[in-house]
Amino acid sequence: MFSTAHPLSLTGSYSQVKCLSDMQRYARRMNGVEVRHLRALVAVVDEGGFTQAAAALGVSQAAVSRTIAGLERALGARVLHRTTREVALSPVGSQIIGHARRVVQETAAMVRAVSEAAAAVQVGYAWAALGRHTTTVQRQWRADHGGAELVFVQSNTPTAGLGEGLVDVAVLRRPVDDDRFATALVGVEPRFAAVAAGHPLARRRNVTLHDFAGRTVAVDGRTGTTTEQLWPANAAPAGTRSVDGVDEWLTVIAAGQAVGMTSEATARQHPRPGVIYRPVRDAQPVAVLLAWWRDSPPPTLADLLQLICRAYG
Repeated sequence: MFSTAHPLSLTGSYSQVKCLSDMQRYARRMNGVEVRHLRALVAVVDEGGFTQAAAALGVSQAAVSRTIAGLERALGARVLHRTTREVALSPVGSQIIGHARRVVQETAAMVRAVSEAAAAVQVGYAWAALGRHTTTVQRQWRADHGGAELVFVQSNTPTAGLGEGLVDVAVLRRPVDDDRFATALVGVEPRFAAVAAGHPLARRRNVTLHDFAGRTVAVDGRTGTTTEQLWPANAAPAGTRSVDGVDEWLTVIAAGQAVGMTSEATARQHPRPGVIYRPVRDAQPVAVLLAWWRDSPPPTLADLLQLICRAYG
């Protein structure tokens, strides 16, 4: 039987002084304390004794006793009082049990986080992940890999978070000129125009490159897919409006301050009130690349490449 009451009747300043002295001693020796020591202490307290703790931990009662003894040696203080009838916390034990419980819980949380991180694959993207294929690929990945997650992370950098160490792989829609990274073509997407709802082009079912002539085009020079080289010389836009990321791009277009061109994925993933998307029937398609660190590809890279390529057909 376990009791939280102290078996010794210590009262007044003597109890406080003794507890303080014990705490000072164990504080100087904390380097010898291990998580297994604290896990055993918490188990004894929670389960009500050494026998029950041993069963909960899946070890022998003697192993629990040795572990508690090791904790007491490391602290230089007794944490439990044992009698033939019960086990009770000592004054020092009462002081540290809350800390021990938190350490055990945080350690378990840390192990879970590492396990989940190892199981999940982090996929970076700047604008639109895999567009209409995103959810399909995520669900199929989960089904094929025992519930492991494919987590998409937005990062408005040229390598969509790959170069910054934020992700394992990245979806890119423009070439990356960096020998540290390897890339593979996984699909292509048609280009779409984006215009304000009241714009004349919004009434068209589709548009051509010549329809951009004389207009201002919003361009994200860091992560976007649109450059002035897309247009023939006789159909060039009047100029460009620099933006930073898809949200600013959409805001400028919705306000009628510019028009835009983007991949189909943006149109699928970023519907916005006040913005109309229309196919550009004579524009070259956007190449969709998957990129990874050349010297440390993720273990499941081949599976991921195959799945995304299959989704794009």
